Amino acid sequence: MPTPERIAGWMRQRLQASGGAGFVVGLSGGVDSAVVARLSQLAAPGNAIAVLLPCHSDPQDDEDAALVARQFALTTIRIDLTEPYDALIAALQPVMANPDYVRTKPPLDPVRGRVPLANIKPRLRMTALYYLANTLNYLVAGTGNRSELAIGYFTKWGDGGVDLLPLGRLTKRQVWAMAEELGVPRTIIDRPPSAGLWAGQKDEEEIGVTYAELDRYLAEGPPGAAPALAMKVERLARASDHKRELPPMPDFD
Repeated sequence: MPTPERIAGWMRQRLQASGGAGFVVGLSGGVDSAVVARLSQLAAPGNAIAVLLPCHSDPQDDEDAALVARQFALTTIRIDLTEPYDALIAALQPVMANPDYVRTKPPLDPVRGRVPLANIKPRLRMTALYYLANTLNYLVAGTGNRSELAIGYFTKWGDGGVDLLPLGRLTKRQVWAMAEELGVPRTIIDRPPSAGLWAGQKDEEEIGVTYAELDRYLAEGPPGAAPALAMKVERLARASDHKRELPPMPDFD
C-alpha cells in the first residue's frame, strides 16, 4: 500500500503538470473525503480548499465535516445547494409527468425510482466544485476509492466528474488504514459509509455486499469469493463499464 507521502507527491506532480495552483475537494463528513482533503493539504500546503455542499443533508454530515476541518485546520467554504436543488426539481418533475413527452412508465422499484432525483445532488456538487476550481485555477480532487470504482458505485458526471482520483488504487479497507495513519478522527473512521443521497442510505445495503467481501474479491479474485458473490460483483462491474470509459464514438471514418 502506498504511503500518504507518496500519494501526496503524485498529486503534487499532477498539479505541476497541469499548471494548476491547488486543489478543491468536496468534504462530506465521510472517511474518503477526509483522507483526500488531508492529502490535498499535504500536496499543496496553503492551497487546498475543502468545500461543504449540503443539499437536504443529514445535519450529522455537516458536524462530521466540520470536525475534520478543525482536526486539520482546513480552509473551508460552505455552499448550501438545497434551494438550487429544489428549484431544479420543481422545473423537472412537471415535464416527466407530461404524457406528451414521456411515453414510458417510471420504474416500479422504489429505490430505482428515486435514483434520478438523488443523482442530481452529486451533479450539482460537481458543478459547484468546478466553478471554484476554474475560478482559482485549482484541480478537483475526487474521493472515489478502488472498491467503489470497480463496481461503478459513483454518479456519472457527479462525484465521478473530477480531475484526479488520489484513492483510486486503494480499497476501502486501505482507505480506513490510511485514515488512521493520517489522524482522521475515530468517529469519522467508524461512521457507516453512506453516499448521503437520501435519508438512511447506507453504501453496503445499497450495493448488496459488504466492503470486506468486495475488497476480498478485488484482492483474491473469484477463487477467494463465494460463487454468488463473484457473480454479483462481476455483474456490477459489467453494468458500470460505461462509467469508467470515455463516451463511445463511431469506429469508422
